[in-house]
Amino acid sequence: QLSDQQKMSESPLSWFRGVYLPPVLHPLNKTLVKGGKWKDVDDTQEKRRSFLHDFCKKYNSRKQLRTHLVHLVSRIYVEDRHKVLYCEVPKAGCSNWKRVLMVLNGLAASAHNISHDDVHYGKHLRKLDSYDLKGIYTRLNTYTKAIFVRDPMERLVSAFRDKFEHPNSYYHPVFGKAIIKTYRHNANEEALKTGSGVKFKEFIQYLLDSHRPVGMDIHWEQVSKLCYPCLINYDFIGKFETLEEDANYFLQLVGAPAELKFPKFKDRHSSDERTNAEVVRQYLKELSNEERQLTYDFYYLDYLMFNYTSP
Repeated sequence: QLSDQQKMSESPLSWFRGVYLPPVLHPLNKTLVKGGKWKDVDDTQEKRRSFLHDFCKKYNSRKQLRTHLVHLVSRIYVEDRHKVLYCEVPKAGCSNWKRVLMVLNGLAASAHNISHDDVHYGKHLRKLDSYDLKGIYTRLNTYTKAIFVRDPMERLVSAFRDKFEHPNSYYHPVFGKAIIKTYRHNANEEALKTGSGVKFKEFIQYLLDSHRPVGMDIHWEQVSKLCYPCLINYDFIGKFETLEEDANYFLQLVGAPAELKFPKFKDRHSSDERTNAEVVRQYLKELSNEERQLTYDFYYLDYLMFNYTSP
């Protein structure tokens, strides 16, 4: 029960350790939820929360605490009006979540007319690491913190399809060129020049290579390293598989305007089939048994934390 003054005078890591380990499961404030139709969603939510809480209690390791506080919160978006913190997990509904945060924040009247570029490059939303230590600390302790996750293999295949199977002025020259140069024997000049046409197997070779020619990227980084779910006590755990009902229940919890509903549209490449279990199966066929196992091992923590069944 240190005073705020004392807490702030300590190093970020020491108070973070005190406040967040072991994680405490705080009850969700449901006073703003109207009507009885949310009971099933709420039951599922409580199960997910307890599951993650028990997992973190069992597996938590102090090694992770070497990460600086500001890095721990670098993927978290802040919406001050409704006191929301949202940790961005790419390929799990994040574009539409950012649209919703902009509406909540009064920056847009509707989520439906905000372009993809405006969402991702408009710099309309603040991240938690842009606040001073006291600002970070206060928000972590008083705002409703949400994370939305997705089956790890589905998320991975979705990222590959989005970034490598469509023209892309960043991922092809930066990642594509390096991947083709390193993992494709007898690559032709055109492929080496443009970086287009990366195969899924080559992408997986890059992912599993500890000496990757280019670094990691948030679109396929593990959720455990994007959002640190065992160090930050998320109040709400949504899943892409039940995205709409989870998101609309969350909006009720934080007192969003009644007319605001989570958008249903697919953000880009809307004519493509959504990445689902069957699509994933087709991509995994391109890998050897060993590569499949190693890819699963790479996302092992994400599978465990969020109770996803192994493919």
